[in-house]
Amino acid sequence: MHRIFTFCLIGVIGLVLVSCDSADKPARGLEDEIYVVADSVEFEELRTALETAFEKIIYTPQPEKLFQLKRISPDQIENNQNKKNLIITAPLNSKSNTSKFINAVIDSSVKNQIVNNETFIINKYDLWAKNQLVMLLTAPSMEELEVKILQEKDRLLYAFQEISDKRLYESLYNSRYEREPVEGKLLKDYGWIVYVQADFNIALDKPEDNFIWLRRSPNSDMERWIFVHWIENASPAYLNEDSIRTIRNRITQKYYRTTDDTSYVVIAEDYFMTSEVNFKGRYAIFTQGLWDLNIKGMGGPFINYTFYDENTKRIYMLDGSVFAPKYYKRNLIHQMDVVLQSFMTEAELSEERISELQSAAEDYQPLR
Repeated sequence: MHRIFTFCLIGVIGLVLVSCDSADKPARGLEDEIYVVADSVEFEELRTALETAFEKIIYTPQPEKLFQLKRISPDQIENNQNKKNLIITAPLNSKSNTSKFINAVIDSSVKNQIVNNETFIINKYDLWAKNQLVMLLTAPSMEELEVKILQEKDRLLYAFQEISDKRLYESLYNSRYEREPVEGKLLKDYGWIVYVQADFNIALDKPEDNFIWLRRSPNSDMERWIFVHWIENASPAYLNEDSIRTIRNRITQKYYRTTDDTSYVVIAEDYFMTSEVNFKGRYAIFTQGLWDLNIKGMGGPFINYTFYDENTKRIYMLDGSVFAPKYYKRNLIHQMDVVLQSFMTEAELSEERISELQSAAEDYQPLR
C-alpha cells in the first residue's frame, strides 16, 4: 500500500510541476464549495476550526453558509484538480499522506518560514485551472495549525471571497448583455456609472432626491433591486452606523413602497451588521442585513456600501436587495455585491470609455 501511495503521490507532484499546461482551462464547480484535501483523522481534528473560518452563516433570512466544505483524500486530487476552490491541509511533520504531499511540493525556504512560524498559508492561483485558488495550510504541529486557522479566519475567508468575486465579475460583465445606453445616461446626468445588465431597468429616476432605482424582474418570485443615492457637499461624518440606518430607512420609506402605497420597506432589527472596508481606495462602511415591510409579511437580504468621494464631495450609498422567497439567496446577494463593486465615478473612467458611453446615451429609451 505504501508503494502504491508513493507512486500516486509522484504522479500528483508531476501534475503540480506541469500545471501551466492545464491552467488555461476554466476552473469548475459551485462557487460556494471548497474541497478540502486532508486525511480523515486530521480533518476531524481541524473540522471545527475550518468550519468556523469558511462556513460562516449569513441570514437571508434563513441561515445559509458562505461556503460548504467537502473533504477528499489526497489520492483524489487528480480527479478534482479542476475545482474552483481547494484547500490542502495537514501538520508539516505528521507523516500523514497529506503531510507528505505538502512536504513534497513546497521548497526549503518556504518550509523554513513555516517552521519558524513566519507563515502557514501558501496560496497558489491558476495552479491547475484558470481562476482557481489552491490554498495550502500547514504548521509544525496540529495544535499550532488549529490556532492559526482560528486566528486568521477572516483573512482565509477573504481570499476565497476575492477569487469568487473575480470569477463572478467575469461571468456577469458581458458586453453583449450590457445596457450601455442606461450607463451612458447615468454618466451624463449624474457623473457616475454602475454596470447595468440587460434585464435591469431604471424603475425610478428622482434627481430632486439624488436617487436612482434599478430593478430586475418586477412582481416576480425572484426580484433584485439596486439603488444609488448621494448627498452633495457632504461630510465624512455621515459614515457611521446610525446615519446609514437613518438614511436608508428614509429613502426606502419614500420609494420602496407596495403598489397600493400602504406599506414600505424598512431595515429589520435582526442580523444587522456593519464593517469597515476599502471600496476602490476609499474608506467605506459595508452593511449587510435584512429588509422587511413595516407591516411584516415579506422580506429578504440586502447589502450596502456607503463612502465619501473626495473628488465630488459626495457621500454615496450603493444598495442591493433580493426578494426570492422560494430560493436560496446566497448566490443572488453575491451577484448584487459584485454589481455594486462595478460603481465608478467619471474621474475613474478613461477618456475613451467616457466617449463611448456618451455616444451610447443618445440611444437611451426610458421604460414605458
